[in-house]
Amino acid sequence: MTAVDVAAPAQASTVKTGRFVYIASVFLLCAWVLVPLYFLLINTLSSPEAVTSFPKSFVPEFNLGSLEFFWNFSGILNAIKNSVIVAVLTMIISIAVGAPAGYALSRFDFRGRELFRLLILLTRAFPLPLLALPRAVMFIRSGLDDTVFGLALVHATLAIPFAVLITFSLFSGIPLELEEAAWTLGCDRLTAFRKVVLPLILPGITASAIFAFVISWNEVFAAAVLTIENRTLTAFLLASLAESPLYLKFAGGFILVVPALIFIFAVRKYLFAMWGIANR
Repeated sequence: MTAVDVAAPAQASTVKTGRFVYIASVFLLCAWVLVPLYFLLINTLSSPEAVTSFPKSFVPEFNLGSLEFFWNFSGILNAIKNSVIVAVLTMIISIAVGAPAGYALSRFDFRGRELFRLLILLTRAFPLPLLALPRAVMFIRSGLDDTVFGLALVHATLAIPFAVLITFSLFSGIPLELEEAAWTLGCDRLTAFRKVVLPLILPGITASAIFAFVISWNEVFAAAVLTIENRTLTAFLLASLAESPLYLKFAGGFILVVPALIFIFAVRKYLFAMWGIANR
């Protein structure tokens, strides 16, 4: 028996083991994400009595009692409205600031360019609770406390670094020669950007808007600290967590999760297009 004959079964066994580990890892990761969502769905689509009973069923009753209680709970509709307004404002601010910054980083060579990119990353290094007190004092003095616009500014500071980095990578993937060709045909820089670059960068802008929306929709700490009357849904649920019944918590969690999933699913083709541009 040669060394090749001995090594071949060992190599095949190694390949099978690696494939098994890979499949098991994917299965565990999917279970880690999907199982909590499934139990959240079961309890949301069950009656309040079924939610508080034990043992629990693995099949939903398709009873809307928990959701009806959620919608009729005092202050819920106003909190949802505040969450939507804050998330939309966060999207607008993050794109308005992040996209031009990403374009400048990819197209212009200036002193301190790498330091600027590093500073953008460092904005995510500081925990939000560390900055909450000075921001609260600043907002109180400027009159932005307990307002949806003030909270949108805070959420925009969390979303802008992602918007800058995403648009920077996408602008870098678009050849400068395309813009130069438009310049030679009579376009100025703004017209070339609008007619040549902007259609290619729209998937990336869409992806940045998605991330900004999800970040704002799910953020709870700043919303709980900086708002009292105009709370978002996450802050409202957190404030009423101790005294609210279990079925209200499940319904609230479901309402928080579903819009983000629907939003991402609706624009999934733009996300796929974004990865394609970035990998060119």
